[in-house]
Amino acid sequence: MIVNQTPHVLNIHTPSGVVEVAPSGSVARCAVFSEAAGSHEGVPLTRTTMGKVEGLPSPQPGVLYVVSMVVRAACPERKDVASPGPLVRDEKGQPCGCQGLVVN
Repeated sequence: MIVNQTPHVLNIHTPSGVVEVAPSGSVARCAVFSEAAGSHEGVPLTRTTMGKVEGLPSPQPGVLYVVSMVVRAACPERKDVASPGPLVRDEKGQPCGCQGLVVN
């Protein structure tokens, strides 16, 4: 089972077609903290750190949770989380899905 923990419908492009996964209604998020880190040639620099992941359910047998890349990266020990793969664009250049999923 794939559980979409993002706020968007996922259109996952596979070799056999497109798999549409509706949002579950629960979104996994990661707190993001930014601080000034000086400047370089007059351009302000920022250092970003990630906080605790919130809203991600405990692992369940047979369940893959799709989350943002930031959330997936914040929990490298979780083998049951994935994020959208490379972006797929339509003929007008608009995003219309992803090429599979990326796992830890």
